[in-house]
Parts: sequence; C-alpha cells; structure tokens
Amino acid sequence: MSIQSDALQGRQSDTPKRALQWVTLIGMLYLLLVSVSMIGSGFKWAAGDHAKELFEFASNPVAGLMIGIIGTALIQSSSTVTSIIVGLVAGGLPVEMAIPMVMGANVGTTVTNTLVSLGHARCKDEFRRAFTAATVHDFFNLFAVVIFLPLEIMTGFLAKISAWLVSPLMQADNLSLKSFNFIKPLTKPLVNGAKSVFDILPGSLGGIALVLFGIALVIVSITVMGKLMKKLMVGKAREVLNGAIGRGPIHGIASGTLVTILVQSSSTTTSLIVPLVGTNVLSVRQVYPFTLGANIGTCITALLAATAVTGANAVFALQIALVHLLFNIAGILVIFGLPFLRDLPVKCAEMLAGCAVKSKMAVVAYLGVVFILVPGLVLSMS
Repeated sequence: MSIQSDALQGRQSDTPKRALQWVTLIGMLYLLLVSVSMIGSGFKWAAGDHAKELFEFASNPVAGLMIGIIGTALIQSSSTVTSIIVGLVAGGLPVEMAIPMVMGANVGTTVTNTLVSLGHARCKDEFRRAFTAATVHDFFNLFAVVIFLPLEIMTGFLAKISAWLVSPLMQADNLSLKSFNFIKPLTKPLVNGAKSVFDILPGSLGGIALVLFGIALVIVSITVMGKLMKKLMVGKAREVLNGAIGRGPIHGIASGTLVTILVQSSSTTTSLIVPLVGTNVLSVRQVYPFTLGANIGTCITALLAATAVTGANAVFALQIALVHLLFNIAGILVIFGLPFLRDLPVKCAEMLAGCAVKSKMAVVAYLGVVFILVPGLVLSMS
C-alpha cells in the first residue's frame, strides 16, 4: 500500500515539472519561428532594394537554378524566394525563366536543417542520425532537380501543365488570401523589437547583425528542444507523435503538408524533425515522408502571394506558383513512388553522415561545394 502511495505521490510531484517542460518546449518552438523570421528580415534589411537583382541574371536554365540555390541558402526561406519570384513574374519575368529558379529554391532551403543537425555534433550517434535526417531532404530535392530540370528544358511539361491549369482563370477577379498568414502577427513584435535594437548600427550592419542573432537563436532553441524531447517523448507522448508521423507514408506526407501550411516555412518544419531523429524518438525512414509533405506545404506561401497580384501578369504569377506545387508533387510521385528510387536519398544521406561523423570537415566541404562553390562557378561562367 505504501509503495502505491509513494508512486502516486511521485507522479503528482512530476506533474508540475512536466507541465513546465511542455511550456518551455512550446516557448522554444515560438523562439524558432521568431529566429527564422529574423534571418529573413535581416537579409532583406541588409540587401535593401538589391535583393530582387539577385534573380534578374538568369541567362540560362542552369544559371537560374544556381540563383535559386544561392538566394534561398542566404535567405534561409524558400517561401521568401518563391514569393520574390512570383513578384518578378508579375513584373514581366517570363515563366520559363523563373521555373529553374523555383527548383533551385527547393534545394537551397535544405541548408537550414543541415545547420540545425550540427547542434548534435557532441554525440556521434546523435549526430549521425540527425545529419542523416537533415540531408535526406537535401538529396531528395537534388535528385528531383536532376530528373525534372532536363525534362523541363526538353519538353516544357511544367510550363504547359501550369498554363493549362490557369487558362480558365484568365478572366477571374483578384482574390487576396494574405490574411491567412497568422504566424507573422505572432512573430512580428519580437522581430520588430530586435530590429529597433540593431537599428543603431550604420548602413546594412544592422541587417547583418539581425541575421547573426537569428542564427544564434536557432541554435539555442533547437539545442533546448532536443534536451526537452529526450525527457518528454516517452510513453503516451511518444505514441501520439508516432501516430502523427509514423502511421505510414501517405499519413506522413499529409502531416508534413499540414504542419508546413500552418507555419508557412518548410525550413522550420524540417528543422523540428531533426532533433526527433537525433534523440532517437523517430527513425529517418519514419520522417522521410514527413519532409516530402513539407515540400508541398511550403508552396502555400507563393500561392497566397500570387492571389494578391493584380494586373495583366497576375495569371502568370499564379502560374509560377502552381509550377512550384507541380514540381514537388511530381518529385514525390516519381522518386518516392518508384521503389527503385525511393531509398536512394536515404542511402546517400547515410553515406554522407558516415563521412561527417569521421570528420566534421566533410560537413564543411558538403555545404561549401553544394551551396556556394558549384553555384558560384556556374554563375561566374554564365
């Protein structure tokens, strides 16, 4: 009887502690949302009116792809980049020229979760799992580009399908849905507060400082979340989490799509998954479909941006937003849908993670080559 009483008292004493841990976890999630927003805002501030100029030199499809990769790797938000591309198309940029840039945005956005995985670098086993979970998204998007960019150059299938989809809307009235974004009002006060602090710095230094501050907050929030998840994701909580993500590929894709639509950031969604795999709450193969759903969910931002466009090119703005959606759906159907291609991103990620565990220079080399060196060389030759 006394043993049962002691156990009951133990559970009761743990209740306030666990409640505090859950509140802290929610707070860290909010901090992550704020920090990602700070990085995007800081880059816009530092670049000023020259941000769009980054996308105006797509002289050929490969150069356009590289511009999308570099731009998104810098801004850390494919949603921001695709929204800029929508605006450029609305301003007269040809849809055919914008398509490779949208594909590049898909690749560039994956650098965020790769950086997040570095928070687990102290423990080799955790780092191997986290880095694999992060880079499986990278490899999936890279393979999608390798398959569909040449196909698009040869056939223009994405341009043709998207043009067919928007053709009935040529005479439709404008319909703005920008008010759907409820995350921005939640993060805006803190982002504006940080801006006012760094506003004392001259020129673009304030924007650079805001970017660095945002990166620091990402590292802090993810590190704390990882520690809390080790304590919280057991028992019923773990079962609920597995029910949301580990119920099967279709359910995982649907969950990833929904979560990303709600937070309007695939970088945030996939970054949240990395600590779950690093702390062994979920496996890489369980979260793999969830990251694919994030690819679909992130398309909502460009679609919302397109609905706010008016004028003669409004239909083309909607068309390029639909191209983004079609590209991600096609990638899932072909790469994940075909059994002989499905495991390829996972195997490549596992091989790279093995190299990264042996030497952290492999991480530096991977990030430098994929996101800086190759795009830079291609653009300089173009």
